[in-house]
Amino acid sequence: MPAYLIIHPRDQRKDDALVQDDNLTLTFEGSWAVLTDSQGVCFAIPSGQGASIQRVDEDPEFQDQTPTLHKE
Repeated sequence: MPAYLIIHPRDQRKDDALVQDDNLTLTFEGSWAVLTDSQGVCFAIPSGQGASIQRVDEDPEFQDQTPTLHKE
């Protein structure tokens, strides 16, 4: 099952989030990272927020992919 851990910069004092679903996909649209499941968008993060997104499921094909959203 695809799972992504969203880690916010500590100075923002936001809780990190784990998003997982059998039909979860990550796309980049403009300056947004968008997680979508079978029902549509379930989580979206603007690039200016400085969060990192790490795929954390057990699929070895994706273990080394860690996109980071940088402030513009």
